Amino acid sequence: MTPHTLAEHMQLLGAQAKTAAAHMAKASAALKSQALRNLAALLRANVDALQIDNAKDIARATAAGLEAPMVDRLKLSPKVLETCAQGCEQLASMPDVIGEIMGMKQQPSGIRVGQMRVPIGVFGMIFESRPNVTIEAASLAIKSGNACILRGGSEAIESNKALALLVQQALVAAGLPAHAVQLVSTTDREAVGHLIAMPEFVDVIIPRGGKGLIERISRDAKVPVIKHLDGNCHTYVDDPCDMDMAVTVTDNAKTQKYSPCNASESVLVARGVAAAFLPRIGRVFADKGVEMRCCPEARALLASVQGAQLKDATEQDWFEEYLGPIVSIKVVDGLDAAIEHINHYGSHHTEAILTRDHMHAQRFLREVDSSSVMVNASTRFADGFEYGLGAEIGISTDKFHARGPVGIEGLTSLKYVVLGQGEIRH
Repeated sequence: MTPHTLAEHMQLLGAQAKTAAAHMAKASAALKSQALRNLAALLRANVDALQIDNAKDIARATAAGLEAPMVDRLKLSPKVLETCAQGCEQLASMPDVIGEIMGMKQQPSGIRVGQMRVPIGVFGMIFESRPNVTIEAASLAIKSGNACILRGGSEAIESNKALALLVQQALVAAGLPAHAVQLVSTTDREAVGHLIAMPEFVDVIIPRGGKGLIERISRDAKVPVIKHLDGNCHTYVDDPCDMDMAVTVTDNAKTQKYSPCNASESVLVARGVAAAFLPRIGRVFADKGVEMRCCPEARALLASVQGAQLKDATEQDWFEEYLGPIVSIKVVDGLDAAIEHINHYGSHHTEAILTRDHMHAQRFLREVDSSSVMVNASTRFADGFEYGLGAEIGISTDKFHARGPVGIEGLTSLKYVVLGQGEIRH
């Protein structure tokens, strides 16, 4: 497209989304649930066809030299598609929060004042690699009564086109507007610039991808942004802890999958358990080929682990999101030092404490300044599907409007409603 036609195209998508949003806002819960069940059925019926389209994207990305973690995020396996379908069904079965009135209170004047939950309107979603985000965004838009404009990465264009077509089929079959979910089908990067600068059509932008993308969106957007920059997540092994559980959970938090933003990138270990814990987790990491970047004390305790890939940690390592088989490891004095380290170096995403001490657990929950804080569980659980939200549009480390995994409620707003019987103000 020429710059002129691209601008016109984006304006058209915006106008169509705005019109569709008005229809979605008043759609019944039954129709929205039907669209979601339609989508789940279509995903299951088209697994083979979707994998053919996805294979084109993977082949092109591999040939272009895309890094392994990014190629991994690109894959639409049958398991990924089944998770998407289950997410749609989970959303369909959840109560509809749109129109819900809460906090209604009688005032001295006689009026009753409360708040009603309503859709945001139109959200723009800009994301990289993972094509399953197309389904997560679309399904949450449907359930929350919003319209959305999706702009995926060029590396997943074939997969995203195929998925968006199924979404529109599911909407139309339920009697809802196809334009409630639209995909920006051009890979022209200028399309992003238009999408984030259309406040007359778009109410909020949600970027999901690398730090560079999110920094650019945050800097240039003319509409509000829901975001997180990176996921430097921590697992803190406390004194006292259940040693077997600590090894199992720390292993899962780091190695279950390396590429997601909720994988633990840093392991902090209380000095009182370090000599017992570090050789055991070091053995696990060594067997899986995980490079360990250590403080001097941790490195000394790991030196006897055969085959361990050990390096001295730099100051930058404590800030780093690796998205791969690398982990930073530090021995700390105890709970206070762990909390201080996390709040200083972390990205306010997800942190976990593994402990037997109830008071330590409660302090960790209160004092760690992150969007998800866990006790005796893997950071890999920081996910809308795992939290029972049905799906997530992303994770927010901001403190306004939405924080943590953003599900249905994060895509809604509240407006005041006042019920009276002829009262007038004196």
